[in-house]
Amino acid sequence: MKNGYYIINANIVNEDEIFKGNVLIRDNLIKKIVKENDSIFQDSDAIIVDATGKYLIPGVIDDQVHCREPGLTHKADIYTESRAAVAGGITSFMDMPNTIPSTLTQELLEDKYRLASEKSLANYSFYMGASNDNIDEILKTDPKKVCGIKVFMGSSTGNMLVDDIDTLNAIFSKAKLLIATHCEDEATINANTELFRKKYGENVPIEAHPLIRSSEACYKSSDLAVGLAKLHNTRLHILHLSTAKEMKLFDNTKPLEDKRITAEVCVHHLWFDSSDYPEKGTMIKWNPAIKAAADREALWKALLDDRLDVIATDHAPHTIEEKTNTYFKASAGGPLVQHSLPAMLDFYHQGKISLERIVDKMCHAPAKCFQVEKRGFVREGYWADITIVDLNAYTKVEKSNILYKCGWSPFEGHTFKSKITHTFVNGNLVYHNGEFDESEKGRRLLFKR
Repeated sequence: MKNGYYIINANIVNEDEIFKGNVLIRDNLIKKIVKENDSIFQDSDAIIVDATGKYLIPGVIDDQVHCREPGLTHKADIYTESRAAVAGGITSFMDMPNTIPSTLTQELLEDKYRLASEKSLANYSFYMGASNDNIDEILKTDPKKVCGIKVFMGSSTGNMLVDDIDTLNAIFSKAKLLIATHCEDEATINANTELFRKKYGENVPIEAHPLIRSSEACYKSSDLAVGLAKLHNTRLHILHLSTAKEMKLFDNTKPLEDKRITAEVCVHHLWFDSSDYPEKGTMIKWNPAIKAAADREALWKALLDDRLDVIATDHAPHTIEEKTNTYFKASAGGPLVQHSLPAMLDFYHQGKISLERIVDKMCHAPAKCFQVEKRGFVREGYWADITIVDLNAYTKVEKSNILYKCGWSPFEGHTFKSKITHTFVNGNLVYHNGEFDESEKGRRLLFKR
């Protein structure tokens, strides 16, 4: 009986270099990495996977997804979205607390972990949610077993808007682990909303979205979060940055491991800008809003000079009925996990970013930011979370190959220039050219804190 896998002839992209080599997987771990010029290593007891002409990278770690379970499973659930993620080369995800009920107690948090242990094809972690009145529950969170605390400093599902300054000070001063924030100033958004309602009534055009959820609303909230973090020496991670103005809040003068304040950008803010609203409409309605081309270019500049640390998705599925609606009624968010890595590889083909930087921002950096234990790198002794891509296999996004439960994608009709061919999760070949092996489930992420 064969034991493990031996991936041969791969172009391995890892830790700022590309080299040809082989990777032996055994007992869920990367047991051996053999460079092309090293002594020949044979392992006849493993299943051979020939990766000639393909590129092997660490499995992508997505630090911001909404799998919608529990309570919103008409849109998505842990099984369907983890399946789509694995098909997209994502081997680990961190899921948000704005479900029904909101994840505001330790008991509800552990309920989600139990669900994932039964359903998720990818590795998983879940954020502990913050509200204006659950500080005692927040402080019970185990830093070694939970990715972080999520604070919505802007509107959210249910009672998760944290807008009380005393509560914010308490959370930022007492939290024992990373705080991740959604930063949009609610008062600014509300004032802008009223201005546009007076002008258009209920028929506000989608083009007004980045004016209502404006750059000023984003900056005001992000600036507050950064100020609180500096005051209390909090480990802060600001999610889905979207504006040029916010980029001056972030630093690139020290290594990522030494930063106390880090920042994330999402694929949709790198791909789309406000000129896409007339064609895409509410299908690209996100919060924070997709903004002007100048903002998108500023995000790219900050990503490449390391003021922005992580690339993620904010995968947030809604049904097509919930999206195809008038401006105020259309839900904000969209599905992305199946297509985030192919999208970034398109940017590689355009010469906008190197393969090494894609791997750094999507694999290494999330592992460093969150101090994920033994994941995010191709290293001997690490969990064998591995993605293999063919950079020359065109893939058109069509309804027939969309795996999200909601059944649509903002990339529908686009042809990506690359394809994910294999995804290993904990050494198990879970995905191979459209076929899934669901016999093994993902594992709970642990953190070196």
